[in-house]
Amino acid sequence: MHGDEAVHAEKFRLLLEEGSYQYDPNEYHGPTLNYLSLVPARLSCAHELTQVTEFTLRIVPVFFGVLLVVMVLLVAEGLGIAAAVYAAVLVAISPAMVFYSRYYIQEMLLVCFTFGVIACGYRYVASKEAAWAISAGAFAGLMHATKETCIIAFGSMLLALLLTLLISRRQEDFVLAGVKAIKPRHLIAGLVAAAAVSALFHSSFLANPRGILDSILTYKRYFSRASGNALHIHPWYYYLKMLIFSKYGSGPIWSEAVIVLLAVAGFIVAMTRKGLSTVDGRLVRFVAFYTLIMTVVYSAIPYKTPWCMLGFLHGMTLLAGVGAAALVRLVPNVLPRLIVLCLLLEACVHLGWQTYLCSYKYYADSRNPYVYAHPTTDVFTIAQQLEQYAAVHKDGHNIPIQVICPGDDYWPLPWYLRFFSNVSWCSKVPDTVGPLIIASAAVEADLTNKLYVETPRQERKMYLYLFDEPYYVWLRPKVKLTGFVSKDLWDRCYGGPDPNDFTNKAGDK
Repeated sequence: MHGDEAVHAEKFRLLLEEGSYQYDPNEYHGPTLNYLSLVPARLSCAHELTQVTEFTLRIVPVFFGVLLVVMVLLVAEGLGIAAAVYAAVLVAISPAMVFYSRYYIQEMLLVCFTFGVIACGYRYVASKEAAWAISAGAFAGLMHATKETCIIAFGSMLLALLLTLLISRRQEDFVLAGVKAIKPRHLIAGLVAAAAVSALFHSSFLANPRGILDSILTYKRYFSRASGNALHIHPWYYYLKMLIFSKYGSGPIWSEAVIVLLAVAGFIVAMTRKGLSTVDGRLVRFVAFYTLIMTVVYSAIPYKTPWCMLGFLHGMTLLAGVGAAALVRLVPNVLPRLIVLCLLLEACVHLGWQTYLCSYKYYADSRNPYVYAHPTTDVFTIAQQLEQYAAVHKDGHNIPIQVICPGDDYWPLPWYLRFFSNVSWCSKVPDTVGPLIIASAAVEADLTNKLYVETPRQERKMYLYLFDEPYYVWLRPKVKLTGFVSKDLWDRCYGGPDPNDFTNKAGDK
């Protein structure tokens, strides 16, 4: 589990076990992820976090990742059937889309809800039925209740709509054309639905009315955060480079360049209408403008994390479907058309193979470009070692454990140690130490001083390394943890000679 996933799991614990949730305008993003997680948790009869598994949590983004594929049907008439099929396939096999559909974070929900606004908005313009306007409003409310970055999508949609109306105008004024497409009462109904959905979630279903105001005040912190935290500051081409070509060390080559190139072709088709036989070319132009604006804005923002690119990557997959359909349609003869189809099939196979690698082989490997500050599999070693000592301790899972990491940099350990009920999470070496200690390398000197200098000789205990040689583990790349276990507890677990005892056979120390 990524550290962010573990943080969200802890936030969900309060809702699951205590039935309480309070929106925090400073951290954790919106409440939809937490409330929607109650569905699989209740279906699995879980009432405590110890009864929850990774599957229980991650099935939520997985569901919305699958729904994102199915929802392409809502715009099939506007994109064209062939383009919709290509787009759905690309969404389903895009390595980034699949990889982050398995992450217990808000991003996949936000992308799905955003597409819901676009799809339902398109259906409303085509049918003028109030149900579609209300549905679009509800999706907009879900966007706002999911993550603060929804305002980027809202702004991009509005600007894309204006550009689409401007470029599509004929004899009448483009503003009037836009107004005529929407009935005022339907617009009001959609806005009311958006406000109601957002307010219900942010207020914890009216239990915390303050959350509604906080959902607006949060943007004061959000705008300052967009240019802060040097760890997440990356150049403007960060996302595009990741999509087009990535290779780290001895790892494989990663590339979703075929989606980017087909999206460029789809953009050209949208602007020129050459090879475009869709029912409504305005939708294609809207998607083209929306994707371009989203790509530019996210590239311009210095604060970058790889999952943030999913919003415009999804737009690229839609445009790529249009581009692929146009390429096949523009090829005049059967044989060249078959060659183009075979090349598209080969590209899909390559994407599918990368998806398998990044999700099932390199899922926690820094040679995977989508792995970002991800914990190593050493977290399993930590949990397994602690389980062994808990099995021989009189208090079992209530055995005292101290985790000492400056700046609370110990995530996702709270998730993996959720079965232990007596864990102390410390930012500095405490006054007293227990039988099991996990410490950051940054405090190892202070810990040694506490154990063997500050502690009176008659009170000193012998401690052995918790982990096998080289006596440390990696929480994340460049983040090292060491562990110590009291000798009496080690003897109870293993017995026999001490593997860390450097006394030689002659008895000289």
